[in-house]
Amino acid sequence: MKLRVKTNPGIVKLIDDLKSKSREEGVAIWRDVARRLERPSRIHAEVNLNSINRHTRGGEVVLVPGKVLGSGTLDHPVTVAALYFSKGARKGISEVNGRCLSIRDMIDDNPRGTGIRLMQ
Repeated sequence: MKLRVKTNPGIVKLIDDLKSKSREEGVAIWRDVARRLERPSRIHAEVNLNSINRHTRGGEVVLVPGKVLGSGTLDHPVTVAALYFSKGARKGISEVNGRCLSIRDMIDDNPRGTGIRLMQ
């Protein structure tokens, strides 16, 4: 059986950065996200705006180790960090004054990982 490895250097670097930040800060959330991103991309999370709306309250911070899709609407502002965003998702989040961040930006903004809701 052939061993498959990640070929996208950006994702490989992000996984390494997540693991090192986990060791530096002594928190498990970044290692958990790194392990989820190490899985095959066909297993990565795909979360709709409707799910984010249902499971969050205004002002919360959400991290999706995968892609955020634009199906549904948001009725409160949230900060969402993800690997990828669809155009509809970016539009839907910005319409309610929410923020779209990359996972790398989330690491820089919140190195301890406090107050983050992980969605899959």
